[in-house]
Amino acid sequence: MRWITGWSGGPSPTAAPTLGTVRPLAAVTLWAGPNPLWAVGDWRPDEIRLVTLRPGADPAVTTGPADPAAAEPADTPATTRLAVLGRCGATDAELAAGLAAARGGAVRHLTGWPGSYTVVLRTGTRSTVLLTDLAGAQPVFHTPWRGGTAYATAALPLADLVGAPVDTGHLAALLACPESPEALGTGTPYAGVRRVPPGHSLGIRSGHPYLAGYDQVPPEGPRDDAPAVRELTRTLLEAVRCRVRAGVPAPPDRPRLGVDLSYGTASATVALLAAAVPIGPAAPAAPPGPRRPADDAPRSGAVKGSWARPATDRPVDTDPEVLAAVTHGEDDRLALAVDVPRLRHIVLPPGLPYTEVAADPLAGPLTDEPGPALTSAARIGERFDAGGADHLTGYGARQVLDGHPARLADLIRSGRSRELLAPLAALAGADRAVGGVLTGAVRTPVTVLRAAHRLARARYADALDDLAVQLTVRHFGRAGGAEGSAGASSAADLAWTVPGPAARWLSDEALATVSQRLRVAARGPAPAEHPGARRARLALHRHAAAYRTLVQAAEQHGQRLHAPFLDNQVVRAARLLPDDTRLHPGARHALLRSVLTGAGRTDLPADWGRGPRPDRADAARHGLRLASDGLAELFREPLLAEAGLIDLPAVRRTLSAAAEPATDLPPGTLAGLADLVATELWLRRVAARRNGSCWTGLPPVERRALARPA
Repeated sequence: MRWITGWSGGPSPTAAPTLGTVRPLAAVTLWAGPNPLWAVGDWRPDEIRLVTLRPGADPAVTTGPADPAAAEPADTPATTRLAVLGRCGATDAELAAGLAAARGGAVRHLTGWPGSYTVVLRTGTRSTVLLTDLAGAQPVFHTPWRGGTAYATAALPLADLVGAPVDTGHLAALLACPESPEALGTGTPYAGVRRVPPGHSLGIRSGHPYLAGYDQVPPEGPRDDAPAVRELTRTLLEAVRCRVRAGVPAPPDRPRLGVDLSYGTASATVALLAAAVPIGPAAPAAPPGPRRPADDAPRSGAVKGSWARPATDRPVDTDPEVLAAVTHGEDDRLALAVDVPRLRHIVLPPGLPYTEVAADPLAGPLTDEPGPALTSAARIGERFDAGGADHLTGYGARQVLDGHPARLADLIRSGRSRELLAPLAALAGADRAVGGVLTGAVRTPVTVLRAAHRLARARYADALDDLAVQLTVRHFGRAGGAEGSAGASSAADLAWTVPGPAARWLSDEALATVSQRLRVAARGPAPAEHPGARRARLALHRHAAAYRTLVQAAEQHGQRLHAPFLDNQVVRAARLLPDDTRLHPGARHALLRSVLTGAGRTDLPADWGRGPRPDRADAARHGLRLASDGLAELFREPLLAEAGLIDLPAVRRTLSAAAEPATDLPPGTLAGLADLVATELWLRRVAARRNGSCWTGLPPVERRALARPA
């Protein structure tokens, strides 16, 4: 796990000697003093960029951790420091200008550079500000400690610092309502450790934390399609280019660049863009010590294919660098539908989920929180192991570009009901091919339209109360039949909030705890945004959290996984897209085709993106069948049952039914089982770890394994 940590505040005099001895194990100091900052884990030198501004001096920009032997004057209340950690496409001049502007209190501009990174801003010696990203793939956590506030980009080290037990109430909410901040709040699976919501800043002044939103969502209303598509093209090109031109030397055991073709047209788009970016000779390493930002050369633009033209001072290699294009099986070869000489396709044998469960539940890595990736970490790790040191994926494109079904209600609330015709016709056509003329022509349009009007009229507080009642009486929809159709799935999503796929197996006690949280939240203020926009944003947050778990579980040492669609710039550009464009049938494929056309890729076949998606359910059920013995042992005495979270007999019955190929399963069963198995695996790894393994100099603390909800 790769993370940064530090603390800020004024501890009591009796605690000061203890603070001086506590530090993360194997940490690199980024800045010292009463409010230190450390980087822990497998950080590359170019992923750590520091800017220091002192009165009467030019800003000093350094790459990599500061030299501990270098003499540096002590910080004063007028000293300002900026740390940007991760892949950031800003130049030294832009970093210095960003720090100068941030001294006046503005911070939003620090999140507008290409790439995915975390920003830490320190003003003087008593004030620190950390910024999350908009999607939630780069989170920030904090907890009270010794009269101040400790913060980190990982929750586990903070739980280790304060001896926090597992919060089973949060786990219950995570399984019952994974997309509902009303149930989850700002908590984490560790009691007392809080998470900063995406799109917010964490300010710590005199040891006290303050949360504030830094981003403004574009106002609702008609938008132009062409400017939004051009902005999406520009930002996505910048996101891919800042990864491809990183200048990292190729490791001996794998290619420098790789792309993953396991995410449909999105990964194909990223692969084609990466293959078209010219690679110049690797830039020489920056000399140690500070340098003036004025030495930076200006960057070229990314409009009308100019991104593909190299600068005059950066010649292109005569032998272009080859990108490893990795996939399981032959289903995802969309990028090879056109001539791409730089892509070297690597086809791995199809793997199955749950294989590591049957072998050894404790063998995998311990992530910050549970996620479905834990059930397939071995399979995903094999794919990433064959990829490049910088491995680009199309992860998150569906949540960023697609229109959530709940956005149909937003059209009604905005008085644009006529724009519902195309989405309803597409759903009707899909269900007509599966369920017949009656279902497609009558039942689906009527069901979806009624649900959209119902959501457009629903009050937020009433919706939360209704969900609380739904959980209390264990009403999770009927099994099988029309419930699995496209129209029924869209109608079920037309709500302010919905239960998660694993909610049906939770115990009455756990559901009552979540219901109480929802009832309390219903008495609070209603959100200002429309329900569809809110559901789409929360779905993106959940998906980004799952991606972060995937990175922690499957990323190889020395490797970086990249999801350009989750970058702030790309997320902001997608918000500019008109709702009718995003809800149109096949919108994501059409948008990605427009992006590639704007980048000069005009040779895509006419049916690009229209092929059927590979069936993931068969692989999941096959994996469940092969791992049935291991799963039975896993749920013989599970920690989930010990914590009072699940109805164990119901879980065992569902696992047995899922292992039988002839048994029809209700919609969402496989996703719910993946959540349950991943949570049980995570709990066992947390219980098996050695407490205090992240810090040195830590005094003994009484630690409990689980914290039952009150």
